[in-house]
Amino acid sequence: MPRGRYSLHDPHDHTPLADEHFQCAPGPSGWRYVSQLTAPDGDHTGSVDLTLDALGRPLRLELHAASWQVRGAALDGVTWVRTDPTGTHATEGNVRAAHAFTGSSPAFLVATARLLRLTPSAAATRVRLVAFTGPVLAPRTVDQSWALVDRETHATDNGPLTVDAYQVTALDTGEQHTVHLAGDVVLSAPGVELEDLESPPSDLG
Repeated sequence: MPRGRYSLHDPHDHTPLADEHFQCAPGPSGWRYVSQLTAPDGDHTGSVDLTLDALGRPLRLELHAASWQVRGAALDGVTWVRTDPTGTHATEGNVRAAHAFTGSSPAFLVATARLLRLTPSAAATRVRLVAFTGPVLAPRTVDQSWALVDRETHATDNGPLTVDAYQVTALDTGEQHTVHLAGDVVLSAPGVELEDLESPPSDLG
């Protein structure tokens, strides 16, 4: 069960945003990731709880940020309920054409890769996602293209470690970036650095 800490920063000016203390593991249903976020001053700022099924679809998502809350799942595309800080207003949303959720947490990069199951020889695949980002978890539908451009295996003290490099393209702007994953751990991505890892990544197959 990998557990560790990511540091999150602005990908453009590298301003520190948060630390994300996480643990994740494959399970009977698929994969689960839970984390707590803290601001640079140490204050608690939110949490992530994401469970995927065996096909990589979101069985359950629960996000907290600045007292806002989102609960979602893959239902008629993707469906969610967003609740305001007072708890008196809840709005339901649905995007039938979307495949999954995304956001600032590294969990969503692992989840999208798991959903697409790309191979190095496959063409780029388009995916529609509903993004929730801080500070108020407002939903936004985004279209991305994912391609697995490189796969390398490295020898480690715990056995071979396979690292996948994905090229991710935002289809609305054409902006491209690279995401490096080892199993269910993000090694590097724009705005994400893996700072601590207490046990090896899990092999998600």
